[in-house]
Amino acid sequence: MIDSRIKKLADLLVNYSVRIQPKEWVMIQGNFIAEPLISEVYRAVLEAGGNPIVQMGSNALNKNRYQYSSDEQLKWVSPVEKMLVNEIDAVVNLTATANTRTLTNTDPAKQQMFQLARRELMETYMRRAAEGTLKWVITQYPCPAFAQEADMSLDEYADFVFGTTFVDQDDPIKAWNKLHDEQQVVIDWLKGKKVVTIKSPNADVTLSIEGRKFINSDGKNNMPSGEVFTSPVEDSANGWVNFTYPAIRGGREVEGVRLEFKDGKVVKASAEKNEEYLISQLDSDEGSRYLGEFAIGTNYGIKKFTKSILFDEKIGGSFHMAVGAGFPEAGSKNKSSIHWDFICDVREDSEIRVDGELLYKDGQFQI
Repeated sequence: MIDSRIKKLADLLVNYSVRIQPKEWVMIQGNFIAEPLISEVYRAVLEAGGNPIVQMGSNALNKNRYQYSSDEQLKWVSPVEKMLVNEIDAVVNLTATANTRTLTNTDPAKQQMFQLARRELMETYMRRAAEGTLKWVITQYPCPAFAQEADMSLDEYADFVFGTTFVDQDDPIKAWNKLHDEQQVVIDWLKGKKVVTIKSPNADVTLSIEGRKFINSDGKNNMPSGEVFTSPVEDSANGWVNFTYPAIRGGREVEGVRLEFKDGKVVKASAEKNEEYLISQLDSDEGSRYLGEFAIGTNYGIKKFTKSILFDEKIGGSFHMAVGAGFPEAGSKNKSSIHWDFICDVREDSEIRVDGELLYKDGQFQI
């Protein structure tokens, strides 16, 4: 018997996050493991009057791509992919995996090659999202591999996922609207401000937000959510950050990351684990060493690091930065084939000031 919370999550994604309207073309993406949620989202899209298609993948397919493809094949972009990115009305991405480390031993150069070939697709995706012509949402299906990463049983992890998405409540949409209103107070205060300064045992960095827009992340694109974010002025970041949580990407766990910035660019980077992979990603293209995002996590219901960026970047008492592609809707001009988030805890001896005014201290907003 299917968990009733899966049905509620599907309804939330379709009717709140991407707000499907009759005749809209909806692509549902996911690993075969997420089939129960894929099926419920399919049902919800149909009930909303939309036209769903399903794109399923697997760990084996991902591994085979890099193991058996020639360079020419890695650079090939399917005409179907191009058509979908240009014409689809909405994307519902349901992540799941049988093994979070499937790609750990994959050649980083091959991953870089595959990403670079799809840079134009990524730019189109982000442009259409900013314009409002492409609606999208991503969430995570509670599967054993994710539960193991989070050091939880599957039942515990399912409770965690459904709790953070509010589908364990009678009215999830009401809960998300409440979070939106709370975050909007911060958004309104930040409007028109110029310079952000972060000082903590793990960071001493300044950056400009002049002319940039902060976004209220309230479950419309990330489910769950809980952050306020923007894209900094490209040449403005100066200083350093020691990111306190591992950064996971491409099947690799990169620990102890330290980035040093000068005039917006990462001029020095190091990691205690998988440093070679970190450098390979930072060298992807001309935009990959510049910041595409600065954000403050506001979801105090997420108290535990789970090794999933979807949840971890929202941790109340943290901020995160992403190198690579920025958000056009926030005013970013930075383009890249990557967008990689790094998280830093600021719950002790830390403050964030904006134009000299105290916004945030030891993990709490002060306004």
